[in-house]
Amino acid sequence: MASSTVTSSQPNRPPRPNLIFRRLRGQRSPAEFAAAIRRAGLEIGEQVSCDARYIGRVEAGEIRCPNYAYERVLLHMFPGRTLTDLGFAPRSSVRGRRARDAEDAPLPRAANPAKATSETSRACEPYEARNPDDPYHPHDTYEESDVLRRAFMTGGGATVAAASLGPVGLARDAAAARRPAHRAGASDAGALEEAVRRIRLLDDRHGADGLYRRAAAPLRAAYALLDAGATRQTTADRLYSGAGELAISVGWLAHDSGRFDDARSHYAEALATARMTGDPGLEAHAFCNTAFLARDAGRPREAVRAAQAAQRVARPVGSARLMSLLALREAGGWAGLADRVGCEQALARAQAFFERGPSDADPEWMSFYGEAELEGLEAQCWSTLGDWPRAARHARRAAELQDPHFTRNIALYTAELADDLARGGRPDEAAVAGMRVLDLLEEVQSSRVQTMLAATARVLLPHRRASGVSAFLDRHASTPRRA
Repeated sequence: MASSTVTSSQPNRPPRPNLIFRRLRGQRSPAEFAAAIRRAGLEIGEQVSCDARYIGRVEAGEIRCPNYAYERVLLHMFPGRTLTDLGFAPRSSVRGRRARDAEDAPLPRAANPAKATSETSRACEPYEARNPDDPYHPHDTYEESDVLRRAFMTGGGATVAAASLGPVGLARDAAAARRPAHRAGASDAGALEEAVRRIRLLDDRHGADGLYRRAAAPLRAAYALLDAGATRQTTADRLYSGAGELAISVGWLAHDSGRFDDARSHYAEALATARMTGDPGLEAHAFCNTAFLARDAGRPREAVRAAQAAQRVARPVGSARLMSLLALREAGGWAGLADRVGCEQALARAQAFFERGPSDADPEWMSFYGEAELEGLEAQCWSTLGDWPRAARHARRAAELQDPHFTRNIALYTAELADDLARGGRPDEAAVAGMRVLDLLEEVQSSRVQTMLAATARVLLPHRRASGVSAFLDRHASTPRRA
C-alpha cells in the first residue's frame, strides 16, 4: 500500500534535472547530440528517433529512465557506464504504468495547467481537430517551447563560455569554452545575426556540402550566448531570433547535403524557439523548411500539413512574398500526392501573392525568393507530376532569370532542366544542360545537384549515341564526387 502511494505521487514531484547527461553533451547542441545518438544506434542495429526535444526532456529530468532501446544505444556510446552513471534513475525505481508512460510519451497538456497559455485554450479553426501530438498545429506551444527553454538553459550558467563568432562564424578554441560566461550584449547579437548572413551567402555561392560541419560551431556559440543570458530584453529577443534563424540555416545545410535526420532536428529546434518567444515570422520559416524537407524525404502529406500550418502563422507577418513561397511549398506536397488539382490551386495562390510585389514586411532570409525561384519550384511540381515539357519550360526560365550571385541555384535549376529534358525524350538538349551543370560543380558543392545529375545520367544511358550524350556521360563518370 505504501509503495503504491509513493508511485502515484511521483508524477506530482518536480523533475530533477539530469546534470550528468547535460555534462556528457558538452559543447554540442541538443540536435548534434541527438544525431550522435542516432548514429550510435545504427552502429548496433538499433533505430531510435532521438531529436532535440528528447535531449531536452532527459536533461530536464522528465525522462527518469530511458526505454530499453535507448538504454542499449547509450551504453554503447558510453562503454563501461551504467544508466545511473549517465544520471538516470535505476529502472527498478521507475514502476507503474504512469511512470512507464512518462519515459517516452509527451506529458498531457492537462497534467500541468499552470503552464497553459491563452493559446492552448483557443478554439480550433473550423474543421480542424486539435491533437496535442500534432507538430503542425501552430497553437500547440507548451511542450516544445518549455522543453527547448530547458535544453538551452540547463547546466549553463558560469560553466558555459560566451563563444564568439569568427570570420565564418566559428567559435573560439576549447579553452575559451571553459571560461566563465559574460552576459550577452548587442554586439553578441549582431555577431550572431552576421553569422547567419554569412552562412547564407556562402551557401548561395558554393552549396551546402563544404559548409555543414563548419556551421555547427556558430550554432554551439549561439547556445552559449543563450545560456549566458542578456543584458537587456531587446538583446535577448535578438539572440533567440538569431539562434532560431541559425538553427534553420544549419538545418538547411544538413538538408541540402542529404543529412535529413540532422535537418529535422535543427528545424524542430527553430520551431520550438519561435513558439517560445512568440515569433510568427520565425515559426513560419521553420514550418516552411520542414515542409520542404518532408517533400524531399518522401512524406508529401506531411509537407502539405506543414506548409498549411506555416500559412496560418504567417498571416500576421503581412508579407505577400512569404505567403507566395509557402503556397509553393504546399503545391510541392500536393504534387507528391499526385493531386494535380490541389497542386494547381496552390500554384495559382502562389502566383497571385507573388504579383502583389515585395514589401517592407518581407523577411530578410527571403532574399533568394524572386521570379527565378518561383519558376524553379513550379518546375519541380510539374516534374513530380510527370509533365516533363511543362517542367522543362519553367526550369529553363528559372535558370535564365537567376541572379549570377546565386551560383548554387543556377546549378540546381539547370540540373532540373537537364533531367526534365532527358525524361521528356530530348537527350541531346539534356546533355548540353548537363555539361553546364558539370561546369558549375567546379565551384558548387551540393549533394542535391550531384544526385539529380546522376539520375539524369542514368536516364541518358540508353541514348549514348545521341549528339553530345556520350561526351556528357564520359565527363560525368570521370568527375569526382566531392564531399
